[in-house]
Order: sequence, then C-alpha cells, then structure tokens
Amino acid sequence: MEGNTIAPVTGEDLKDWGHRPGTQFPALLARANDMRAEGFGLVRIRQELEREKPPAPVTMDLHAPGAVAFHENIDADHPDEADNIIKVRETMTEVMQTPTIVAGAIMPDACPAGPVGTIPVGGVVAARNAIHPGMHSADICCSVMITDLGDADPGAVLDAAQSVTHFGPGGRAQGKRFTTSLKLLDAFRKNAFLNSPKSLRMAQEHMGTQGDGNHFLFVGRSRKTGRTAMVTHHGSRGPGAVLYKHGMHVAEKFRKKLSPKTAKQNAWIPADTEEGRAYWEALQLIRKWTKANHNAIHQATVEAAGVSDVGARLWNEHNFVFKRGDLYYHGKGATPAWEGYAADATGLTLIPLNMSEPVLVVRGKDATHGLGFSPHGAGRNFSRSEHRRRMGSVTPEQMMRAETKGLDVRFHAGAVDPSELPSGYKNADNVVAQIKSYDLAEIEDYIDPYGCIMAGDVPPVWKTRKTGRR
Repeated sequence: MEGNTIAPVTGEDLKDWGHRPGTQFPALLARANDMRAEGFGLVRIRQELEREKPPAPVTMDLHAPGAVAFHENIDADHPDEADNIIKVRETMTEVMQTPTIVAGAIMPDACPAGPVGTIPVGGVVAARNAIHPGMHSADICCSVMITDLGDADPGAVLDAAQSVTHFGPGGRAQGKRFTTSLKLLDAFRKNAFLNSPKSLRMAQEHMGTQGDGNHFLFVGRSRKTGRTAMVTHHGSRGPGAVLYKHGMHVAEKFRKKLSPKTAKQNAWIPADTEEGRAYWEALQLIRKWTKANHNAIHQATVEAAGVSDVGARLWNEHNFVFKRGDLYYHGKGATPAWEGYAADATGLTLIPLNMSEPVLVVRGKDATHGLGFSPHGAGRNFSRSEHRRRMGSVTPEQMMRAETKGLDVRFHAGAVDPSELPSGYKNADNVVAQIKSYDLAEIEDYIDPYGCIMAGDVPPVWKTRKTGRR
C-alpha cells in the first residue's frame, strides 16, 4: 500500500551523514537503497556505510612569515616607486603564508590590488594541488591580441575598429550580436561551473565586447617592418565574472574545512577533487571564449577597413592559471614566458606600456627568478584617486593634450579618464629597463602608437539613472 512505501535513501541523506559527492556517489547511493529494499533501517544503513566515508580533512596551517620566500624583480628610482614596493612586499609576504604556496615572484610592474594579503598585480605564485580563484581575479584571462594589417592606413583602421567594437558595461543588443560557437556553448552546458542561464546568456551577449576600465584597442606601426598593427586588451567579460564568483563560493567551502586561518581572498579548490577538475576545465573553456572574443573584433575590423594584406595574429593572457609539472602557477597581471606554455603559444608575447608608448613584442626568457613569467604592462605606483588628487587644477583634457601630443586618442565613455593617461602609470622607460636588467624577456619589436580607443571610467548605472532623473 502507498502508506507503507519505504522512503528511499537520497543524496541529501548521504551528505547529511558526512559523505562527499564524487564519482563514488552513485554506487554508494545504489548500495544504500539495495539495503533499504531488503528492509534495513536508516540507522543500520548509516552504520554500514560509515566505513566508506572519506577521512576528515586535515587542517593546513599557515606558513610562518618568511618561510616561503619570493623573488623581487623590481627596482625603485623615485620615492613613489619605493613606497609602492614597500606595499607590494607587505601584501606579497602575507600571500606567501597561504599553505598551498611553494614559490613566488613579483614583476617590474607590480602594484597592490586590494587589502593586504591580496596577490598584487605583477605577482606570481606556484601552488601545489590548488587553484586559487582570487589569484586570477574576476577579470579571468585578461589578455592582449595583435594582428598584422600590412600597409593599411592606421587612421582608417582606427575608424573601422571604432565602428565595430563595443566598450562599456553590458553586452550587445539583440540583432547586433556577434556569433558565438555553438560547440563552445555546448561545452559550457556540460561544465558544472558554466552551465547556468546567466553564464550562457552572457557568453552570447558579451561576444565582441571589451568592457571598461583599462581595456583598449590600440593601432600603431611595427618599428621593425613598418607595417600597421592592431592590439586589443580585454578579458572574459560576463562569463568570466560569473565563473569567478562561483569559483570563490566553492573555494570558500574548502577554506572553512581545510584552512580557516587562510584569508578569504586566498581560498582554494583542491585540484584533485571533482570540483577542482571541473574548475580547471571551466578555465580552459573561458580561455577559448576570450580568444574567440578577441578574434571576432579583429576580424570584424579587418572586414570593415577592407584590409587585404593580413599577416600574423598572436595573443597571450594574464590573470590566469597555468599548469607546469605538478604545480599550478597563478599569474595576476603577469605573462607566461616559457616555450609551449599552451598549445597555441607562439613563443612571442605582448607587453603594452601606456597609450603614448609602444607595445612591446617580446620573447620570454623563462627566468627562474620570475618563475618563468614576464610583466604584463606598466603597472601603477599609486591609486587612481591619488592620481586625480595630484592633478590639482589641471583638467583631464589639458592633461591629455600634453601627454598624448600627436596621437589620435579616443575615450569610449566620452569624457577623458585621467587615470588612464600615461601619468597614471609607471614610467615606461623604467619598466623596460627592468625587463632587460632582470633578463625577463627579449624585446623583438616595438609597435609605435598611432592612436587608441580607451574604455575609460564609465559611471555606475545607478548614478547615470539618478542624473537622468534630475
């Protein structure tokens, strides 16, 4: 009779009894329900399965301060740089106490990126059996791509690029979207971290977009060949941000069990767990999406500008995790500089400096003291707000005219964002000198600037709406 039906054992029951979901879960559940069908009570079944429970996780203590050292590939030629290094050293010392970390380094472009204990921009750490979402940040796979456009007119290329690219928050409206690979979307659906309506929607809406902040589209000429080139800088947009949030949520669960004393921003997902394997696969899919995003903008520009002599195209990422041997290398604003770091690696990578300076085309040196990385850009010596304070009575427009004379610089947001002007960044010559002195990369070419489109600081939606109502 229906009233005498014995309720089956569920996955929630197993989790309540202390069993962790994994590949063994279906068999364990089947065994429990076989016993249930034979008339065993829940208490007996729980006792019988007790021996199948994984051992309680061993809590990992923090490393003692200074126990795990990190390499410093950075010098100070100015009081601001000296102050910056002190702050970078302070936060990196805290990061190195994280139990999973076995090595670290800071690049010439290093600068703080959050509260003390947060990996700095220009920071690299090697972790054992751990992926730290907070160490690649929400802007996962932020990256740069270059396309050789032959003898194309730089001004025409910049105009064409402006007509096809998309900066600012949000994605493209229906009817103006770029095509997203159906195969890639299917792969998203098969991944536990990416299979959500929001992630899938953003993967389609944000294709062909570049976001805001320091993201840009740069046009210049190769100093070696004289040929025109276009460089884009942006990350994984909405899909990456959703993945980061989900990853941090899962990492926090592990942190509470494995290392409660570890700072929340340094929580990790053990790489050998089901969650770790799924997160690693999600990172690779986000990487494919981001590369496709760059490609879409480059190809659309080529077509809009009518470029017929298209040469080589290459790209590289930062704000990412790379596996080398049995270690997971986290580069926060740092670029892998060893041969074959990825299947599509060419041996050449890009280092943008600022809008009035060349983009460097370099070949990595796989320096041990850099953990095999090189810088990703110029970095900052002080915050955006401090830069604005130091402007005094000088207007953003006056500053831009003085710092970008002769260049075609356009801000998508309309108003000039002074914190993205050259003076907001470290001295480019100093960064280049340190790349050479620390032997982090060999410069093979300079892409001298013609102009760029800069995302800039877009006011928050709530502020825009409030102003509109007024």
